[in-house]
Amino acid sequence: MTIIRHKHFFLSYSEKHEQAEWAAYYLTANSKSQHHLERPYFKQDPLVDTDSAHWKNYKDTGFDKGHLVPAADMKFSEEAYQETFLTSNVAPQNRAFNAGVWNRLEQKIRYWADKYSALFIVTGSILHDNLITIGEEEVSVPDYFFKIVVRVQNEGLVMIPFLVPNKKSDAPLYTFATTIDAIEQITGIDFNHKLSEKIEEKIQKEMSYKDWSFS
Repeated sequence: MTIIRHKHFFLSYSEKHEQAEWAAYYLTANSKSQHHLERPYFKQDPLVDTDSAHWKNYKDTGFDKGHLVPAADMKFSEEAYQETFLTSNVAPQNRAFNAGVWNRLEQKIRYWADKYSALFIVTGSILHDNLITIGEEEVSVPDYFFKIVVRVQNEGLVMIPFLVPNKKSDAPLYTFATTIDAIEQITGIDFNHKLSEKIEEKIQKEMSYKDWSFS
């Protein structure tokens, strides 16, 4: 995996699966500043040494080029908005999933950014062997996506992770809430390696959606 640092977000790119295993960024209440920006064409990421997958891999496949870092979260500047249209920031998503439950989750996170002032968000694909692929570059199609949403509360961290199947769903968002520990077991990624053991143990075992507003 290769860590790519853009100005407004960073990601870990998997050459094997031709997409990011995760992308991370900050979202604040001030980020909601909405500019009328023209939607650009997708382009390959110049910071990926092996070249990120070309957008043509998605053509006529029935899958959307689903953003990991949503373009709508980056409308506070044209530069930030343009960065989200790098192909390193997209993964194949079922269209009903992308326009449905995934869109609902992204909107809820923007609501939380307004409510709690600032969030740190990690979004990723569940990548493993034997996934179906699309295009000449064999871009893997994830069967699940995850989001980890973090905020500060009383000088501590409150997290809510989500694990969502890459398919249409009308289920309430809270039903997809899980634990950091569960996502780490599936992905093999230690998301808390920089946190103290005490905090890590606490947040890994708690599914604390009670600390978040779903109304």
